[in-house]
Amino acid sequence: MTLAAAERLDDVALLETADPSSILRQVASSAAQVREAARSAAEAGLDGLAAGGRPRAIVITGMGGSGIAGEVLAAVAGPGCPVQVTTVHDYRLPGWVGAADLVIAVSCSGATEETLSAAEEAVRRGCRLLGVGSQDSPLARLAEQASAAFIGVKPSGMPRSMLWGLSVPLVVAASRLGVLDMPEEAYESAAAELERLAHLCRPDSEAFVNPAKTLALDLAGALPMIWGTSPLTGVAAARFACQLHENAKYPAIAGVLPEANHNQVVAFDGAFARGRDRDGDGAGPQAPLHLVTLADVREHQQVARRREASVRLAAERGAGVTELVAAGDHPLERLASLVQLIDYATVYLGIALGYDPSPIAAIQELKASIA
Repeated sequence: MTLAAAERLDDVALLETADPSSILRQVASSAAQVREAARSAAEAGLDGLAAGGRPRAIVITGMGGSGIAGEVLAAVAGPGCPVQVTTVHDYRLPGWVGAADLVIAVSCSGATEETLSAAEEAVRRGCRLLGVGSQDSPLARLAEQASAAFIGVKPSGMPRSMLWGLSVPLVVAASRLGVLDMPEEAYESAAAELERLAHLCRPDSEAFVNPAKTLALDLAGALPMIWGTSPLTGVAAARFACQLHENAKYPAIAGVLPEANHNQVVAFDGAFARGRDRDGDGAGPQAPLHLVTLADVREHQQVARRREASVRLAAERGAGVTELVAAGDHPLERLASLVQLIDYATVYLGIALGYDPSPIAAIQELKASIA
């Protein structure tokens, strides 16, 4: 990226002008979201939900920035979870979902058509239902009509900026059901990590000491290939790609090791590898690959070896490489240590490229065309 782009990111007045919807402030609210969501979920009256005992499976239905809450719950619950936790991004539930299962419908607005459709189907099938979203919304009314539990969420910005406000209620509910062990201090640890990174990545912190601005500048002009190394960091990789799409209007490819070593890695030998242009003129591609690995302290030993080998291979092929590592003891804290950096970096990249990070015109146009 040019020096001008770095100077653009260090101009605090320009950052404020280029971010009229205050997406950066919304990202900075993450710690407050964790604390408020944990408190409101604990006070939501989930006794009736828990009275039915542990469900056979937990099925989370949601779309976009709301739907990723399901993947967060699955990642925090981990591979040792005693029940299946799965996410549905669709109008319909899988055929096997029934009365023995809990369906959690998550919608920041409470009006997402796919989520409402799946929630209505859950009621018809006799499933236990939990709604998470805005009060006084269609989803809240559906939950009331079905005598189902509902956790109200106060939106503090775009759905993509509400990850913690939408995810933490699911974690609290799963803990009440005995699906996972979630110590109270884990919420505060995650909030403290989000605050730490918000301070490091704040707009008035210059690019040479600001990890989010540095990451944004490293990715500009490249095609990011983002690999998690565990189910937890795999969720962070998917989040990274989605935030690049929405905040920076930028393409990205997400994957998880070891699977990415069986397909995506071959792109290192193709037209997007730096210095491997087809014409042989040495110019290289317009957008060379840039590998970003999201390491986890809990990754499998063999996956760690694969990650190290992948980094070497990418570097040998001339691709850019960035290595990030999740920090913290609890899964929620480790996820926070990556997501906060990712969220800031994607907003900074959009601004560096001259885009307002807020608008999602293509999504709105598409919705209008099928209404």
